[in-house]
Amino acid sequence: MTTTLITDIDMLVTGRADGSVFRDTQLVIEDGLVAAIGEDLAAPDRVISAGGLSMMPGLVDGHVHPTFGEWTPAQNSIGWMHNYLHGGTTSMVSAGELHLPGLAVDALNPELVVSLAVVSLGTTGRVRASGVKTTAGTVLLTTGMTQSHFDRLAEAGASQAKFIFYDWSHLDSGEPMNYLDWAHERGIVVKMHSGGVSRSGASRVAGYDLVSAVKPDVVAHISGGPIPMPDDEIRHTIDDLTGYIEVCSSMNYRATQVAVDQLTLRGELHRLTLGTDTPGGTGVIPRGMLRNILYLSSVCGMDPAVAVAAGTGNTARAHGLDVGVIEVGRPADLLVLGPITGSQADTVLDCFALGDLPGIAAIMVDGEPLVLGRSEQTPPPRRHVTWA
Repeated sequence: MTTTLITDIDMLVTGRADGSVFRDTQLVIEDGLVAAIGEDLAAPDRVISAGGLSMMPGLVDGHVHPTFGEWTPAQNSIGWMHNYLHGGTTSMVSAGELHLPGLAVDALNPELVVSLAVVSLGTTGRVRASGVKTTAGTVLLTTGMTQSHFDRLAEAGASQAKFIFYDWSHLDSGEPMNYLDWAHERGIVVKMHSGGVSRSGASRVAGYDLVSAVKPDVVAHISGGPIPMPDDEIRHTIDDLTGYIEVCSSMNYRATQVAVDQLTLRGELHRLTLGTDTPGGTGVIPRGMLRNILYLSSVCGMDPAVAVAAGTGNTARAHGLDVGVIEVGRPADLLVLGPITGSQADTVLDCFALGDLPGIAAIMVDGEPLVLGRSEQTPPPRRHVTWA
């Protein structure tokens, strides 16, 4: 059994939807899991001092578009997952491997989409590129699928499905609702593209009428990916559906305020999830998840700890993952971070409230330090982590 004690944590943000935090605490890790918060440990194998910095869960990007491994043709980029890790993202969820060169997204068929998902599961999803936990193999739902297709997906370990290129002229046949039932019977989460067309030009416009008919588990990028449904439809979607509501870096900023205000009015910010919707036309954004939290906290008026939960615990819960919350028994996927030189902030939550990018000093996945000292993608924080 390997044990690690992390001391001198000024503030620990749990990632829970209630925005709970611990002050002046320490953390015990045993065999990659959080073993205790606020307790000491005799003779740990490793001791790390957080140096008075803050701690929060590793970010969970709920909307990425991988191709194979760390290569994406969307922006002709290699190594993007490594850069996202250094931006604080320790887990990511595919919203479809749709950038594969030559893939005719306007002419999909059941065998093709299932095979693509299975190949993605057996490649990108099989290894942790740069140490990032990647949930890959998200099937692009298309017409004509049968239960046997869903059986094959489940046997391969698929856990996610996406409506984006589906031909909605088949809505009245009941097929989309059957897909939802078949997916749920096999433990598969269903996400649905909302708003206007995507960069491909082949995604289908989906406003309140379609979203409310299908009732997906997650309404993707409700405030734009890249453009949203009308404001009143955003409000009606939030009011009439019970599932998760996603905001992405591809957002319309004004519409994001509409969505946040409506969720706040209903007391349902626990439904809010975050993603970057990258790589894609929006770009490759290593600090994208941090920027989302900064925007929600400093412009949209969210409690910063609740905004952190949107990008960690909420997003993990929406996609059936066991990460995103710092509590006993959970994987020790952690960030140690804090204000950079020149910031008026004292803690990471102060940074978020001000809109100041924090500096990341350490990143751990399953209790193993993948980054220790400083991130390649943020300025260094004022304080430093040390091996005690």
